[in-house]
Amino acid sequence: MRNGRYKLAVLATIPLLAAACSNGGGDNGDSADGGGGDLSASLTGAGASFPDPLFQDWIYTYNSDVQPGVDINYQSVGSGAGVEQFLEETVDFGSSEAYLTEEDLAVAAENRGCEAVQFPVVFGSVVIAFSNPDLDGLVLDAQTIADIYSTEITTFDDPAIADLNPDMDLPSDEIVPVHRSDSSGTTAVFSHYLSTEVESWADEYGEGKELDWASGLVGGQQNDGVAQGISQNPGGIGYINQSFAQEADLAVASVVNADGTPIEPTLESTIAASDEAEVPENFQFSIDNIGGEGYPIAGTNWIFTYTCGYEQASADAIIDFWTWALTDEGAQDLAGELGYAPLGPNLTDRVIAELEKTNSENGSDEGAADGDTDQE
Repeated sequence: MRNGRYKLAVLATIPLLAAACSNGGGDNGDSADGGGGDLSASLTGAGASFPDPLFQDWIYTYNSDVQPGVDINYQSVGSGAGVEQFLEETVDFGSSEAYLTEEDLAVAAENRGCEAVQFPVVFGSVVIAFSNPDLDGLVLDAQTIADIYSTEITTFDDPAIADLNPDMDLPSDEIVPVHRSDSSGTTAVFSHYLSTEVESWADEYGEGKELDWASGLVGGQQNDGVAQGISQNPGGIGYINQSFAQEADLAVASVVNADGTPIEPTLESTIAASDEAEVPENFQFSIDNIGGEGYPIAGTNWIFTYTCGYEQASADAIIDFWTWALTDEGAQDLAGELGYAPLGPNLTDRVIAELEKTNSENGSDEGAADGDTDQE
């Protein structure tokens, strides 16, 4: 059934610095404490809109209650732009629902002169949302979703949908599929799911942050743009992060998982999906073939930093903020309220060990002479 609306804390707007993204200074403090109140830095990050509601709440709470001297400006520009800005070194950290590939990592090392660091911070579901509230709980499977987005299914009372929903009075309304028009990690998660489950989709459309969509579909910028496109079009249907569906009060589908069970997208079913993920040492993974009580279209958000090139105050603030976000009980409660699944304890320990590699290759007398984002 429909989820409640989330409460998003108001965050003062801070202009994004295009070329000089952090100029932290002052006392370094102890980054392991996650809340000593003695750090001073200004950080910028950019990337996925998928976790933006949670990131803005985290940033607001951290700045208000934990480290008032640390200003963090996160720009929700989409995963593709987030990776691009990270590789161009115009931000202190990047964010994406698609991990950095070996090619990306090679570019990062060449540009920066040291290795990049990437680690997951949260899991979330990509839901299929509708403008029509009467469709809340509509059951879909991978094939019907693929056929809707390839325009082979054009009305809600199509026999393939009716077979999955024998007890629902389906409208004959024309379906208006809405997709991301920007380079998107949400699209990467959505298209990976369809490519894994539907051979014809894999052959014709494939997977990635950007696709060559069928003609006649509606495009929207970022998750909120897709949510708006769904709401504004009678018959609108689209794929968005669960939090955006909650905020827009949209009806959502139950999706049939690998065990043949229709699963509603909830925090519990997202956690169940994330529990099935096999996470390798390099943190490059997808969440596939989800059964049991797990919701089948689940994704991961990664954060990217570098092992060199930061002023130490900035590096301390990066490590402190993400350590706090991953370990503080209140921060994890915020994630759950918005429908995001936190990492498990063992994975959290692994992630923090990886996070602490940030700036680890800087020598005691080396600043950021070679590619520091803190300098012009």
